Amino acid sequence: MVVLGQLIFCLLVSICSTSHMQGGTMSFIPKAKNRNGTVQAIFRFKESFNGACSSKQFNWPCASGKCGNLTTTHFDKIYSDPAASWCQAEGVMEGSVPDTPFSLKESSCCWVSNANKHENLVLLTYVDLGTRSDTGKPNSSPIATIIPILRVAQNCPTTFKLLIYDPDGDKLNCRLATNGECSLCRQHPYFALNQNTCTLSYNTGATTGLHIFELQIEDFPKKTISLTYANGTKVYRQPSGSSPLSKIPLQFLVQVDSSISSCTYGDYRPAFLPQTPSDGAHFIVKPGRLLHLELSAKAVNDRVTNFKISGPANMTSTFAYNNANNVGQANITWTPKEDDMGKDITLCFLAETHSGHQSQLRCVVIITSSIYRSLEKGDADIMCTQNTMTVTVRKSLIKGMDEHHLRLNDPSCLVSSNGTHVIASVSLNSCGTEVEEEGNNIIFKNEITTFDHPNEVITRRHEVQIPFRCSYPKESNTTNAFHTHKKPYLFSEAGFGTFTYVFEFYNSSDFTNKISPSNYPIEVDLREKLFTDIQVQSSISNIQMFVESCRATAHDIPNDPVHYDIINNGCTQDVTVRIYPSNQTEFRFGMEAFTFIGDYEQVYITCTVILCKWGDDHTRCTEGCINGTQSRHRLGKRSIASETQRHFISQGPLRLAKRSLKNITDNNVGLPLNPNVLTIALALVASVALLAGVMIYRTKVPKQVKYESLPSSEF
Repeated sequence: MVVLGQLIFCLLVSICSTSHMQGGTMSFIPKAKNRNGTVQAIFRFKESFNGACSSKQFNWPCASGKCGNLTTTHFDKIYSDPAASWCQAEGVMEGSVPDTPFSLKESSCCWVSNANKHENLVLLTYVDLGTRSDTGKPNSSPIATIIPILRVAQNCPTTFKLLIYDPDGDKLNCRLATNGECSLCRQHPYFALNQNTCTLSYNTGATTGLHIFELQIEDFPKKTISLTYANGTKVYRQPSGSSPLSKIPLQFLVQVDSSISSCTYGDYRPAFLPQTPSDGAHFIVKPGRLLHLELSAKAVNDRVTNFKISGPANMTSTFAYNNANNVGQANITWTPKEDDMGKDITLCFLAETHSGHQSQLRCVVIITSSIYRSLEKGDADIMCTQNTMTVTVRKSLIKGMDEHHLRLNDPSCLVSSNGTHVIASVSLNSCGTEVEEEGNNIIFKNEITTFDHPNEVITRRHEVQIPFRCSYPKESNTTNAFHTHKKPYLFSEAGFGTFTYVFEFYNSSDFTNKISPSNYPIEVDLREKLFTDIQVQSSISNIQMFVESCRATAHDIPNDPVHYDIINNGCTQDVTVRIYPSNQTEFRFGMEAFTFIGDYEQVYITCTVILCKWGDDHTRCTEGCINGTQSRHRLGKRSIASETQRHFISQGPLRLAKRSLKNITDNNVGLPLNPNVLTIALALVASVALLAGVMIYRTKVPKQVKYESLPSSEF
C-alpha cells in the first residue's frame, strides 16, 4: 500500500492532542490528463479543531486500489475563533494518480468530548477519475463545506440546508455513513436527513450536548454515461444505480443547548437582514479581482457577537456591532489567485449571539473563472445573471448562414452581430424563453434559429439551431422562484458593448428616495401615485434611451394575456400618466394605482427599452410617439447599428394595501375595467440566486460543439 504524504496542520510538527476533532470533508478535481494515462489531480480537505490549527497533523493513506503519489503543497488557516476555541484549516495534496478507482481513508483520534462519548474518527473518500462520456473529461467529486458546530435550542425545531455542489452538474445524494466510512456510524433518533436535498431536520427532544454526524456525499449522472480508463476498460453509471461516481465525507457536530422561550428567528436566534446573500447564491470572481460579501443579522433579545464562516483559504472577515440598531455586521473579502482558476468553492456562514444562539445556516458557491468561459476555443460563450442571459457565438460556426436571418423563440426577437460573433441578449421572462424544472434547479431555455420571414415557423435556408440555457436553484416547488425586487439588467450588443438598465420605484415626484428592496412587494392604495424611474448605465457617452412601451401584467411575463397598456409605441395610454423631466439616459413617469378585475394576486410593470446612438436622426429613439399604423418592426442588418434590439425589463411586484382591499370588500364594489384600476397584490415567490449557465450548440452544419457548465455573473 502506498502511503500518501502527510498534511501537516502546523508550522512546527507536534503530536496530536486528545479531544480536538470537530469535523472535516474532502474533495478532488482533475487538472490534466498525462500522456501515460494518469491524471494530474488536486485533493482539498478541510478539518476543524478545538484549539489552534498549528498543533495538529493528519494522514490520508491509501485504503484501496492504486493511489499514485501525492504530496502536500499547501496549508492554510481558514478561520480562527479564540473565544470559542475553534479553528478550521485547509490542506491541499497534488500529484499524478491512476484514473482507475481508489480510496483514501483517514483514521485517527479524537473527537472533542461529546454526548455520544465517542473518540475515534474515520473519513473515507472514494476517487474515480475515469473519463466521462458526457463531458469528455475526467470525473470530479462533489464539493462541500460546513460550520463544524451547529447549535440548536432543545425545544426549537430547526432545519439545516447543507449546500453540496457538483462541478459536473451531477445528481447528489447525501446519506449517513455506514461501516467502513465512519467510526461511530450512529443513527440519531431526534434528527432526520433528507438524502435528496441534503437537509438535516431537528425535531426537539435530543439530549443536550454535542452530537456527532458522519455523512457520505455521492454523485450520480443525470443520464446513463460511461467512464473509460487508460487500461482500456469501460464501466457504465446510471442515474439511479447502486454505484456512485464518487464519494466524499462530510462530518460535523450539532450542539443541543437548553430550551429558550421563543424559537422565532429574530428574537433570541438571530435573523439575517436583506443585504445578506441568500442561501444557495452563486458568485463568479476573476483571479486578481476582489470578492466582497456583506452579512448582517439581528436578535431583539440578545446581542450578535460574531459570524462563523467556513470558506476559501486566505479570505478575510471583519465584524462590527451597530449599537444604534442592534445589528451585527460582517464583511468577507477574498481575492483568488491565478492558481485558483477553475476552482469552485462553497462558503457557509451563520450569526451567533453572546448566549450562543445561532441563526439559520446559509451557504453560497463561488466560481473562480473569467466572466465568460468558452465551450471550445472561444467559439461560444454564455453569461447568466439574475435577470438576463447573453450568448455569443463565433461566426465561423455558422459559416454560410445569413447572420441577419437569426432569431430567438419569439420571432420579434432578433440577434445582433459584430465582425466575429453573433450576440443574443435577453431577460429571463422574454423572447419566448421557456421554463422547466430539473431536479433542484429551474432551467430557462431559449434558442437561436434561422428564418425566411419573421412570422413563419419553417425555413428553407441552411438550418441552424443554437440552444442555450441558464440554471438557477429553486428553494421551493414554485416555478416563480425569483427575488421580489429585480436587480439591474445587464445586456450586451454589438456596437454598444455591455450596458445596464436600472428599473426602480420612488416615493415621490422629486425622485430622491428610492423604495428599498427590503420593502418589496410594495404596498399601495387605490389612486395612490406610483413614481417610476428607468435609466441606462454604459461606458459609452453618446447614447440615448427610449422607453417604447410599458404595461401592467398580472404575471412576470411581457406577453401576459392579462395586461393593461400604460405606454404603447412611445405614446401614453393611461390618462393619469405624467412624464417627468429627465436626461437622455433616463426616463421618469408617474401614474395612479388601480386594480385588475378578477382573481389576480400580483402585478408587475414591464417595459420595452431601446438604446440608440445620440445624434442619429434615423433611429426609433428620435421617432418618439407613433400610432399603431406607423409602428414597424426593424428587421435586417444590425451589425454596428445605430440602435439596439428591444429589451424587456420589469419591476415589482406590487401589492394592494389591506385597507384598500377591505374598503372594496366592505362596499361590495363591482369595479369596471378602466384606466383607474390595477390589481396590486403579490403571491410571495421564492428567492433565486445565480447558479451557472449551460450552453449546448446543435446545428446541421458539420461541426459539433460539446457543452459544459458555465458560470454566472456576480450579483
